[in-house]
Amino acid sequence: MIEKQLIDKVLNGDTASFGYFVDTYQDMAVTIAYRICGNKQDAEDIVQNAFVKAFHNLHTFRNTGKFSTWFYRIIYNTAITALRRSPNNIEYTDYHVVDCSNTFSDWDTISLMEERERNALLDEAMKKLPPDESLLLTLYYLEENSSKEIMAITSLTESNLKVKLHRARKRLGAILEPMLNNRN
Repeated sequence: MIEKQLIDKVLNGDTASFGYFVDTYQDMAVTIAYRICGNKQDAEDIVQNAFVKAFHNLHTFRNTGKFSTWFYRIIYNTAITALRRSPNNIEYTDYHVVDCSNTFSDWDTISLMEERERNALLDEAMKKLPPDESLLLTLYYLEENSSKEIMAITSLTESNLKVKLHRARKRLGAILEPMLNNRN
């Protein structure tokens, strides 16, 4: 509800209210763009361009859906367009998993170390996935988007999305299994 009010404020000339959307969605937007282009600097440029596009096209946003779905669709399209223009951006470089370490109290050092180790393993495994599978897993599990929202973002059909998510989970499991066995 607050987002719809802020959108109205921006559309009525209070451009500073758009800062809320930048603060709220910037981190996940960079993650999504990075999943597609594989380069942190390019991902940041894509996100910046997407925020500009979103700001200038905010009047086209229909208040029937979530802003995040609409905006992530802009990120997705901007990243795909950038990737098509620069075919050299296929190499993976740096990936950031959402930092969950703040869910533990500072004194619980062992739990904190275990969580960081799990995040590092997941990070390493996600790097080995194809970009589209990594993106789908990020949208579904880290960003907790519904299937409908992911379909709106990626233009995949429901059956195609289910198949791709299933394959991505299986591939991630196959990648993680030997990594976990090597730890013990």
